[in-house]
Amino acid sequence: MIDTESLNKDQKEAVLSDDPHMRVIAGAGSGKTRVLTMRIAHLIEDEDVRENRILAITFTNKAANEMKERIRKMLGERVREPWISTIHSLCVRILREDITVLGYPRNFTIMDAEDQKAILKEAYKQMNLEVSNYPYSAMLSYISNNKTEGISVEHAKTLAGSYLEEKVKADVYEYYINRLQALYALDFDDLITWTVRMFAKFDEVLTKWQRRFEYILVDEFQDIDNVQYKLIRYLAGSQNSLYVVGDPDQTIYTWRGANVDIIMNFTKDYPDTKTVILNENYRSTEAILNGANSVIKNNRHRVKKDLFTNRKSDEKITHYASASDEYQAAWIAEKIAELHRKGKSYTDIAILYRSNYLSRNLEKAMLDMRIPYIIYGGIRFYERQEVKDALCYLRMVTTADDLALGRILNRPKRGIGNKTMDAIAEEARKSRVSMYEVLKRNEIFSGKNKKTIESFVAMVESWREAAANGMEIFRLFEKIIDDSGYRAMLEENKETDRIENIKELIDDVREFSETYPESTLDEYMQLVSLYGDRDETMSSEYVRLMTVHAAKGLEFDTVFVSDMNEGIFPNERAMNDSGSRGVEEERRLAYVAFTRARNKLYLTEAGGFSYILQRARTSSRFIREIDPEYIEHIGADSRTGHKEVQLSSALFDSNPGTFAQRIHETNTAQLKKGELVTHSKFGEGVVISCKNGIAEIAFPYPYGVKKIAAGHPSIKRKSQMRS
Repeated sequence: MIDTESLNKDQKEAVLSDDPHMRVIAGAGSGKTRVLTMRIAHLIEDEDVRENRILAITFTNKAANEMKERIRKMLGERVREPWISTIHSLCVRILREDITVLGYPRNFTIMDAEDQKAILKEAYKQMNLEVSNYPYSAMLSYISNNKTEGISVEHAKTLAGSYLEEKVKADVYEYYINRLQALYALDFDDLITWTVRMFAKFDEVLTKWQRRFEYILVDEFQDIDNVQYKLIRYLAGSQNSLYVVGDPDQTIYTWRGANVDIIMNFTKDYPDTKTVILNENYRSTEAILNGANSVIKNNRHRVKKDLFTNRKSDEKITHYASASDEYQAAWIAEKIAELHRKGKSYTDIAILYRSNYLSRNLEKAMLDMRIPYIIYGGIRFYERQEVKDALCYLRMVTTADDLALGRILNRPKRGIGNKTMDAIAEEARKSRVSMYEVLKRNEIFSGKNKKTIESFVAMVESWREAAANGMEIFRLFEKIIDDSGYRAMLEENKETDRIENIKELIDDVREFSETYPESTLDEYMQLVSLYGDRDETMSSEYVRLMTVHAAKGLEFDTVFVSDMNEGIFPNERAMNDSGSRGVEEERRLAYVAFTRARNKLYLTEAGGFSYILQRARTSSRFIREIDPEYIEHIGADSRTGHKEVQLSSALFDSNPGTFAQRIHETNTAQLKKGELVTHSKFGEGVVISCKNGIAEIAFPYPYGVKKIAAGHPSIKRKSQMRS
């Protein structure tokens, strides 16, 4: 019997209930992962359910791995793992077994974002299209939307009518679909839509998979879209137990298809559903949680729940209103520096913002204060150029598909120009074979090219032979990187960072080989194609800067949410596009942002004119919605135009009250234009202007013009220096 003594009443009910259909509404920080994993352990340990009869669906590899690790700790190594995977990984496993009924081979290629762009490049070249007119991201979004909505190429052309731009997009869509078929490839959208299509067309395949599972559990259920829900309902059928966990208040991905109505209306699809609400928060202090609750309760389209916590603290939410976006960033940086001096680790601190463009001033402020930071969710490891190159070399051993070949045939340079590449592609089309088959035939080349191609093919075939003879994957990978000349190219160009990334990738392959000694190279490539959220930076000593969307599922001791201005957060475009639904999603986004904080939450806003909004910035409605009992307001009040600063403690000086005192003094005795000053970091400068306590001061290269509070203790007048 599993030990449930550590669970509260609602958690225990969610774990032990024997209802066939369950909906667990799990508030932020309420222990949903614990409940989900203990539910699985309960089924195995107490209900004698065979592990392979349990399917748990998550939405990130990180979540899947965390669940697996927790179950291992609870049940020990003696128990085989149940099926725990992302929805895309699940579909890959299903399709690898049964896709032949749809006319595809089991070793189909899985396309990632770079592969998709490569196909678009081909299409644009043939159709003489400019990327500036048809950006890749917009075109891929158009294709994805058509596919998920079940719109065929023919229907897309009908919808395009006589509109030239839409006709062009439909033609690219047709090229893209045909190219995927020629490559026997599927993109991420296809993995789910093809599985659903297969289940709809072939009853025997559907029945097979319904019989394979008895219990289906779905995490982050509030984020699923209509196609994913259709897949889940197919698998559940009429006999299997369906257990879903999610929080409608945290549905923040409607822009990519998530449908909050699915979790809201779950009881309509399954009338016998039992709903359990987890409303005790174990993460945040009382002020943070109650502040977030007072905001989210303004949403009408939600399941009502009142989260509570037993974590008491005298700290309130701090709202800081600054005179400008530059000064906002400087205040945040100064505050972080102060927290770090007092012993707070940079790792415990995150700065969240609504949109990526807002990071610019924050980054500058971090650099000015020499605070180490990373943009979390920036260029991911597997998307870096050198990593993509290396993986394409590995693909030459497995699939040898055209996209992989096109990427690496001349990297490092082998003297194969664009004309030769075009000739290879044309011959492949004419002969209806892969480009690598054209190289192997070596019939259309002459002179130096013929020898180069012959040498390249011999090299690839030697790798394939080594793989067939059982060479360990990571040793094969090292051989490929060396034989191909790729490592030598990086070393010759002194590409230290790229070399380190290649070494990290080799380590990744080695770890995979050691963890799964019986695995194949093809299985590693499948894993990597789906492995998009590796956290290689989260253990380093950096402040994390990220969008609120990227922060979903994370938590930090101290959180700053910047640019809490109307039109920025909530986002004006989101509100204009979706009306009241848009406002509610923005409010959910604010709720997610606030509840990332465990012990301290800072909300900051900027005053002044916004060139993005083309108007003066005003305070976000979400600030006003916070119950006054749980928030303190400091800084310039941008809502009334009153610039007097009120601080509860010293922020930038060890002498309490000094900073507030100096700011107050500058409101009556401002610095004068042309006056000489000295800054503790930037050196001697000249005052350009001084308004409302904010001075613009020109400093020598490399600092330039800075906006600084006129009474900041780091600034001294020349007269003060002489005295």
